[in-house]
Amino acid sequence: MQTQQLDVHEQPSDDVALADTAISRLRQLSMKLAMAQLDIEVFDAMQPLEDDWRALERDNLQSLHQSYDWCAAWVSAFQRPLAILKATHAGQTAFILPVEIVKSRGLRTAKFIAADHSNINTGLFAESFAEAGRTIDPHEFAGQLRHALKGRADLLLLQNIPLEWRGRESPLAGLPMVQNQNHAYQLPLLPAFEDTLKQLNAKNRRKKFRVQSKRLEAAGGFEYVIPETSAEQHGLLDIFFRLKSARFASLGLPDVFADRETQTFLHGLIDKQDDSRQYFGLQMHMLRLKGEHEGKVAAISGISRKGDHIICQFGAIDEELVPDTSPGEFLYWQTISGLHGKGVALFDFGLGDQTYKRSWAPVETAHYDVVLPVSPFGVAAGAAHRIVTRGKAHIKARPTLYKFTQGIRARIG
Repeated sequence: MQTQQLDVHEQPSDDVALADTAISRLRQLSMKLAMAQLDIEVFDAMQPLEDDWRALERDNLQSLHQSYDWCAAWVSAFQRPLAILKATHAGQTAFILPVEIVKSRGLRTAKFIAADHSNINTGLFAESFAEAGRTIDPHEFAGQLRHALKGRADLLLLQNIPLEWRGRESPLAGLPMVQNQNHAYQLPLLPAFEDTLKQLNAKNRRKKFRVQSKRLEAAGGFEYVIPETSAEQHGLLDIFFRLKSARFASLGLPDVFADRETQTFLHGLIDKQDDSRQYFGLQMHMLRLKGEHEGKVAAISGISRKGDHIICQFGAIDEELVPDTSPGEFLYWQTISGLHGKGVALFDFGLGDQTYKRSWAPVETAHYDVVLPVSPFGVAAGAAHRIVTRGKAHIKARPTLYKFTQGIRARIG
C-alpha cells in the first residue's frame, strides 16, 4: 500500500484557507441576521435627522452631495416632497439615503436630493455597515427598500454612484444597476505641485502655461482672485449665469442654470461653509484681466470642498476676451496649484467627458445608477431608463456619432 504524504509546507496554507472561509461565512451569516433586524423609517423632513446626518457625513468617504448643508440648500429652493430613508440596527444608525420624490407624467421617482446637479453620490453609511457591503444580501436589501417606499414612489433611481470609491466598495453595489453614460475624472494632489504635474505630461503642461502667461501679459496682465466677501461671491455667481447662458445659446442647447430654483440653490450654497471641518458648499474663483480689459472677467469656476476632496461644479469663460489664451484652463492651473499645502488630496473635475478634463485627470471613474422598481409602473419606467442610458453610452463611446447627434440637438434647439 502506498501512503500519500502531505507537504508540511502546504498544510498551514490549507488551514488558513479554511479559517478564511469560515470567517467569511460567519460574516455573511452575521450580515444576514443584521439585515433581518434592520429597521428602515421614512422621513418627510430633514430636521429630525440632523444630528445623525451630520455624524455620518464626518466620514471623509461620504460624498459632499449627501451632506446636510448641500441637501438643505436644495430642499429650501425646490420644496419637493421628501422620502428620506433612515436605517437603524441595534439602536445605531446604519445609513441615511437622502431621497426626494420627483413627479413627472404620473411617475413618482425617488432620487437623491439635488441629483440633477450632483457629480458623485455615495449615500451616508455608518463605517461598519459600509465595510460589510460585500456580505449584504442584495435581494433582502432590495426588498426592504421597496417595502419602505411602497405607496410613496414607483421607482427608486439613485444615480452617479461609483461601485468603489477610494478603496471602499459601495453597499449599494449589489442592487439592480446600469452603468451611467457619464464618467468622472479626478486628479490626485501630491505634496508638491511639481509632483502632481508628473502624473500628467508635465513638460507640455508647463510649456502651455508659459505660452498662456505670455499672451495674457501681452494683453495687459491678469490676476487670479477668490473673492473674500459673501457679496462678491454672489456677484461672481451671477456673472457666471450670464456667461453660461450665452454659451448655451450659441450651441443651441437648453440652459440648465436658467430656472430660478437652481440659481437660488447655488446662491444658497455660497453661505454654507465650516472651516473647522474643511467644508464649503460653493466657492467662486475667477481670472480677472488688467490693461485694455481692466476689471473684466475672462474665466470663472465654482468649486466645493468636503474634507480632502475638491469638486469642480462648473466653469465658464467670456468667449470675446483673450480666446487664444484658453483662460478657463489657465484658471484651473491657478486653482490647482494654489490648493497644494491645504490638506487637499483629490481634485475632481466631475462628470462628463471633455478634452480638458482628460488632459488634467489621470483617473477615470465609472458611475452607475441603481434602478429599483417599487410598483408595476416603476418596472416599465426602470426598463426605459436602462434602454435610454445604454443608448446614450453607446453614442458617447463613438465620437463621430456623438458629434452628429449633438448637431441634431442644436438644430432642434
